[in-house]
Amino acid sequence: MVKRVSLWNAGCPVARSLDAIGDWWSLLIIRDAFDGKRRFGEFQLGLGISRGVLATRLRDLVKRGIFETGPASDGTAYREYVLTAKGCGLFPVIVALRQWGEDFLFADMEGHSSLVDREKRVPVARLVVHAADGRSLDWHDTEVTPDRVPARGVA
Repeated sequence: MVKRVSLWNAGCPVARSLDAIGDWWSLLIIRDAFDGKRRFGEFQLGLGISRGVLATRLRDLVKRGIFETGPASDGTAYREYVLTAKGCGLFPVIVALRQWGEDFLFADMEGHSSLVDREKRVPVARLVVHAADGRSLDWHDTEVTPDRVPARGVA
């Protein structure tokens, strides 16, 4: 088995992000948390993942500050996994993956789940990257520049 190489010290934000949440089980656990799952058994049942793999992934996600654990909201002895602010910040990532999958990984007329606005019951709008002045940007409108130290909260 190949040992996983850490990308944590990479100078690229994409590499560091993948180091934190880049395996498919972690992303699917996070997706399920956005869908309301909070307990170990709920994640396991929904994903069909082994207890050992799930325990390892959840422990890592807690260690990385994506989830925190707390007492069950119903007062039972169970523990629940709750997304932190850092974890909630992954919502646009999950939406982007979903929309990319809808665009490129399903045949015409093939059924799949949909993300809808809970209040209006209509599909969520497509994600678009915008310039600071509001213009829509595509990949060819951007470039990566080295050695920039952004102000906190600015990408």
